[in-house]
Amino acid sequence: MRISTSWGAQQAVNTMLDRQYDLSQTQLALGNGKAIQTPADNPAAAARAVDVSSASAQNDQYTRNIQSANTKLSAEESSVASAGDILDRIRTLTLEGMNGTQTDQSRQSIATELRQTLGQLVALGNTKDGQGEYLFAGSRTSTQPFTLSDLSVSYGGDQNQRMVAAAAGLQVATGDSGSDVFMSIRGGNGTFVTTAGATNTGTGVVGATSVTDASQWDGGSYTVNFTSPTTYEIHDATNPTGPALSTGTYSGDSGTINFKGAQLNMTGTPAAGDSFAVAPSSSQDVFSTVAGIITAFETPGGGAGMNNQLNAQLQNLDQAQTSFTDTRTKIGARMNILDQQTQISADTSLQYAGTLSDLTELDVASAASKFSQQQAALDAAQQSYVKMQNLSLFNYLK
Repeated sequence: MRISTSWGAQQAVNTMLDRQYDLSQTQLALGNGKAIQTPADNPAAAARAVDVSSASAQNDQYTRNIQSANTKLSAEESSVASAGDILDRIRTLTLEGMNGTQTDQSRQSIATELRQTLGQLVALGNTKDGQGEYLFAGSRTSTQPFTLSDLSVSYGGDQNQRMVAAAAGLQVATGDSGSDVFMSIRGGNGTFVTTAGATNTGTGVVGATSVTDASQWDGGSYTVNFTSPTTYEIHDATNPTGPALSTGTYSGDSGTINFKGAQLNMTGTPAAGDSFAVAPSSSQDVFSTVAGIITAFETPGGGAGMNNQLNAQLQNLDQAQTSFTDTRTKIGARMNILDQQTQISADTSLQYAGTLSDLTELDVASAASKFSQQQAALDAAQQSYVKMQNLSLFNYLK
């Protein structure tokens, strides 16, 4: 086969260009530390790297979501804790006002402080987070949830709960609506409420109440009618003039009334004809409870009527405090989940980083050795080209 001089020279030039390209690619890899410069270098590894990078970015977003959720939950927990402290102060003031030595004027002073305290409680309900969003407005985060007008508080949020994605398939609530925390609170002892008759003339006062036998309590409405200071009858509230369901005696200064698994602790001396209603608990917002205490203190006269009202509101206050405690418990549980997920996300991030390193990072020692080999190959190609340039008939004839 006959090979022309020009063809041989072109082949030698092509070989040198190939070696220069290989050398430049290795030099580029050594410069940026990446094993893959273009997908064509390693299509399978490049595709896998894209998938891992996408998963890593999603994991990073989950981490940011968790950080944001923790910030909101911390702010909510702090607000609810402060609201609980305010309820403690309200309880202290209420018990102080129920002291028999208080006068209408001193109770008015207590009511004045309670009005300020009610305003503080509403302000906590309108707490905003670091992004300027209301914590207790449900999903209506730009709408002020609570509005105070004299002693009346209205709710402008909704009952929705905001959620955040903390991981694939894991949604965690970042807050609670004001409806759940402040408004939907069971009254009385959580099962039933008691109300003194408006026309009572005796000094009988209902204190703590409870359900001593849940199997006997049927959730009905009943009336305790005193036929004398020491005797009473229990009537079905839907049939007050019907026959008594049961009867009992009362010591005349303190004691308990028990019927259908319910227990009422009483003090004072009821008068004949006095009555006390017992009805299933319904929801009452904490603001109405405080407003009821203020109204009782601002009403002149004091006495058994005021104490019956205040004892009922104190039970409502206890239910609100329990609601706040339950809310803080739920917040703590969510924060624990987020803390655990934070560690999982951190571990996952390390795994993704390791996988990406294996796929895309350069083995410097191997690349340096390869660079030396390619440089030697280029030198050889260049030297051989010089020798080929001298292989001509004219050079031979010399």
